[in-house]
Amino acid sequence: MMGRNRKIRAAAGLFALLCLPLAGCGEDLGNAVNDADQAIDQAQGAMDKAGACSEALGITADFNPEVPDPQQLQAEAGEKANQLQELGNQVADASLRESLLAMADGYVEVERAKADRLANMNDWIRKQSENLENLRQICL
Repeated sequence: MMGRNRKIRAAAGLFALLCLPLAGCGEDLGNAVNDADQAIDQAQGAMDKAGACSEALGITADFNPEVPDPQQLQAEAGEKANQLQELGNQVADASLRESLLAMADGYVEVERAKADRLANMNDWIRKQSENLENLRQICL
């Protein structure tokens, strides 16, 4: 009987010795998986940022503030504002979100402007150019 207890204790000790390195490997494997998950999240964030930047540039590229019809200009500005607001609310990057929403605010100004204020668009163009430059810097 004493021999059997000794064998059981030896087997339990051997099992414990074998499990110790595996426990360390499991922890290392868990860390590696976490690191890989973080890298994937960062890559997806970069792709999301690039996609949002590309989309924002597409939204703003075809807007012509010199349209002779003020109502058409206001309608187009409202549409651009909505698109930029939606895009800004979808991005995770705070700087990019702020830039997109600032650009949207510029289009809201045009949408809400009275016809006589639309005649002089120089200030708006300057402000939107600054917003576009800010977006470009964030997207680089």
